[in-house]
Amino acid sequence: MTASIALVDDDRNILTSVSIALQAEGFVTRVYSDGETALKALIENPPDLAIFDIKMPRMDGLELLRRLREKSTTPVIFLTSKDDELDEALGLAMGADDYISKPFSHRLLIARIRAILRRSELAVAGTAGEEETPGGTLVRGRLAMDTARHRVTWNGAGVTLTVTEFLILETLAQRPGIVKTRNQLMDAAYHDDIYVDDRTIDSHIKRVRRKFRQIDPEFDAIETLYGAGYRFSEE
Repeated sequence: MTASIALVDDDRNILTSVSIALQAEGFVTRVYSDGETALKALIENPPDLAIFDIKMPRMDGLELLRRLREKSTTPVIFLTSKDDELDEALGLAMGADDYISKPFSHRLLIARIRAILRRSELAVAGTAGEEETPGGTLVRGRLAMDTARHRVTWNGAGVTLTVTEFLILETLAQRPGIVKTRNQLMDAAYHDDIYVDDRTIDSHIKRVRRKFRQIDPEFDAIETLYGAGYRFSEE
């Protein structure tokens, strides 16, 4: 099926040029000029991926993401200006899947979109491995990850993760006690040759921990080994 992409930006020139470029690549696009207008549509009719500008009137991209994440795990790419490092880090911590700094090439944006859509397909399809049970569920103590349905539970309570968060957690949980470097986690979550810095992985890990601690304040299964990376501790 043709993937649908939602574009949310108050800059008409960007909406038009990006939409034309994506349609030329076979994507179906939906465009919105502000966050308030987009929010209801994104929840009622989720696209396969959404692209948000951060700085918009009425409702900026960060607030739009925050409210969207209350209802949906739709993958999100942020468009940021070169000086928006704080916004980039905050967006990733809130659950964005990637970001691109303006000005950007359409080729780069399309490569990022395809990479995230492939990760989405991987998470939905699930992967068979020695560490998984025959039913396609990875169980590690109180953690259960249904790789076929992209569902996660802790102590039986559901935890909603984005595609990137799911793949990072899955990589850690597959080998409990084994330290995974940031580079290894990048390779697992970003299968294409796309540069992602350490801060991106750290932000995703913080977001995952925060989600688990919302249902279990004592959650400490993801350990940080400073200078080395992260590992999953199975009780």
